[in-house]
Amino acid sequence: MDLSHLREDFPLLREHPGLVYLDSAATSQKPKRVLEALDRYYRELNANVHRGAYRLSVAATEAYEEARRRLARFLNAEEREIVFVRNTTEALNLVAYAWGLRHLREGDEVLVTEMEHHAGLVPWHLVAGLTGARVKAIPLTEEGRLDLSALEGLLTERVKVVSLVHMSNVLGTINPVAAIARKAKAVGALVVVDGAQSAPHLPVDVKALGADFFALSGHKMLGPTGAGVLWGRYEVLEGMMPFLGGGEMILEVHVDRSTYAKPPQRFEAGTPPIAEAIALGEAAAYLMEVGMERVFAHDRALLAYALERLEEVPGLRVYGPRGEDRGGVIPFTLGRLHAHDLATFLDQEGIAVRAGHHCAQPLHRRLGLAATARASFYLYNTREDVDRLAEALLRIEHRYRAWI
Repeated sequence: MDLSHLREDFPLLREHPGLVYLDSAATSQKPKRVLEALDRYYRELNANVHRGAYRLSVAATEAYEEARRRLARFLNAEEREIVFVRNTTEALNLVAYAWGLRHLREGDEVLVTEMEHHAGLVPWHLVAGLTGARVKAIPLTEEGRLDLSALEGLLTERVKVVSLVHMSNVLGTINPVAAIARKAKAVGALVVVDGAQSAPHLPVDVKALGADFFALSGHKMLGPTGAGVLWGRYEVLEGMMPFLGGGEMILEVHVDRSTYAKPPQRFEAGTPPIAEAIALGEAAAYLMEVGMERVFAHDRALLAYALERLEEVPGLRVYGPRGEDRGGVIPFTLGRLHAHDLATFLDQEGIAVRAGHHCAQPLHRRLGLAATARASFYLYNTREDVDRLAEALLRIEHRYRAWI
């Protein structure tokens, strides 16, 4: 599935024609229409939302709520279940504090996985420290998949939350969320999904997943920084107390007490990221027009080609599963070269990759590594980008062969 013609939609890639951008797992580039939506709000619609009877405020409110409707369609959700937040990290903190702090007790367990991003771990550590709950993890197999054979022993009635990543930001592993959710529900556990990597790259139907919460970051799916989404089942959201307090999220406020609006407004205290949410809605519309099945097929084709080309590089080791349950992310090491040095050498060749532990220290510890370099693909990448990466790695390997 060739989507290379879409590169023309991305001003930064036109501005830097020699750049091979392979860091979309960290943040994506933005199409022109998303940038225009951001600019248009400030030029033509700049007014606060939900707070004015004048026409400009009404128009801004309609644009903001249209973005909510678009994200609902993108996830196959109800509008009232879409909460705008800054990013996945804030969304997961919202769940941990607004739900976990009130429901977890001493002896309860939160079940995570060894491949979680720190955003899927640290909020639960903080809340567990306040409640006496424990955090445990589903281990990984040698191939980089979840060891589902261990799930039965871990998933007891003590487990109140199962919080897991949909697609690993390091290995690209796509986890069987629906199957795990069914087992979690059988013991009465809440299911929380980190969709930061999956939402930009593959079709997501939150109803089919069977989860209670799903979080995404706009900047990874062609949108701006500062806007993301927490989807929550409405009956769960409705039973939760607010995460932040202030304007807009209330019904009545007295000196000594207050009552709260219904979701999603209950979780959108203060002036929201209006321009960013509107631009995120435009990004969602763009992706829906391209078709998420086509985006995923494109990623998968580039992944297969890259895995084949990288086999040509002596001493290069690639991590992650081989199979249909993997997205377009490739972590790798080259002999004894540190990942940061490797990324620097690639940058000198005009190739942008990420280096480090990718906010996944437990996973790297499981792999016995301090860091990896990571190439990640998106709809604007091409086979030529993969060729540039492979050829640069061959040159680096030849140049430093004696040291490697």
